[in-house]
Amino acid sequence: MRALCWEGAGALAVRQVPDPELRNDHDMIVRVRRSATSGGDLPLLAGRVPEAAVGEVLGHEFLGEVVEVGPEVRRHRVADRVVVGAAVACGACWFCRQGLLACCDNGTSGPAAEPAWGQPTAGCYGRPARLGGFAGGHAEFVRVPYADVGAFTVPAEVDDDRAVFAADAAPAGWHGVEVGGVAPGDVVAVWGAGAVGQLTAAAAVARGAARVLVVDEHDDRLRMAARHTGAEPLDQRSVDVLAELRERSGGRGPDVCLDASGPPPGPARRPSGGPDAGTALREAVHACRKGGTVVVLGGGAEFVDRFPLGAVTDKGLAVRGGSRAGPGAIPALLDRMARGELVTEHLATHRLPLDRGADGYALFRDRADGCVRAVFTP
Repeated sequence: MRALCWEGAGALAVRQVPDPELRNDHDMIVRVRRSATSGGDLPLLAGRVPEAAVGEVLGHEFLGEVVEVGPEVRRHRVADRVVVGAAVACGACWFCRQGLLACCDNGTSGPAAEPAWGQPTAGCYGRPARLGGFAGGHAEFVRVPYADVGAFTVPAEVDDDRAVFAADAAPAGWHGVEVGGVAPGDVVAVWGAGAVGQLTAAAAVARGAARVLVVDEHDDRLRMAARHTGAEPLDQRSVDVLAELRERSGGRGPDVCLDASGPPPGPARRPSGGPDAGTALREAVHACRKGGTVVVLGGGAEFVDRFPLGAVTDKGLAVRGGSRAGPGAIPALLDRMARGELVTEHLATHRLPLDRGADGYALFRDRADGCVRAVFTP
């Protein structure tokens, strides 16, 4: 089959790779109908992930049609249209039983995951195998382990271009406001107006936040966020963000600040010396009201120097991480999509055949031609 593979720093290519096969009784094989680029792929593309191997298949946001099921798969049949959550979780370990599917003990087998993070977490499609990853969704077919846990039937009312964002971008945003404890009447600030940032803002509005503000430096993304989520745009190039956030929150600062800016697309970052990935996070910590909550929605394997720990402790802030949501929220999000309460297809600004995957990632990485997400059709 054809698949979009990592060929080294800055290089992608569509190549022929072996078709996936069932390996366990709970597996199924999905023929991919749509797959989307993601900011989580940028560190790999830039060569900042030393565990990556040439030829690994990218992509962790996809949906498709079931073509084969293992003997223990109960919830899916051949020809079902399904969206597959990015996190690979068993549903049975201690963490899964606590509802922490993204922390699954059994969905990962990567030897480098524990030294990288202290403990292994759930596997992920399109992540290097040494970090517990599985072959990704930028391909004609994908093996889906633990299919009854991580794959969900798409309602007939939801088309592919909307449903593909239920794989990871929408769950990430909704997970962020959940762990941030966003409540009715809150003032919420979101850094980053990409797909995850916009869907985070939409989730905050849906949870009853009184004001939601989105901070970014790209006019087109800020306009899109305002139009589709009802959030108030803040162009960080032309306003004093901290002063503006205080002004719009009664002088206190936002109750919840979420960093959805994602990892930077540029060259490698280091534990000390040189630039780092923490600009938005530092601003969120300084902006957040005393006793508030700061949520970090994904930073790859980045290091953040000059972290304002004193501000966190003296202001009594809670800091929560939410790189990948478990798949548990996907059915509710699909229901919202079916009722027209969650609209996501506008995020697919560029639709390309898989053979142009490298072009799509270049547009996405450089934010060229107004690209928010590139969506591929094999």
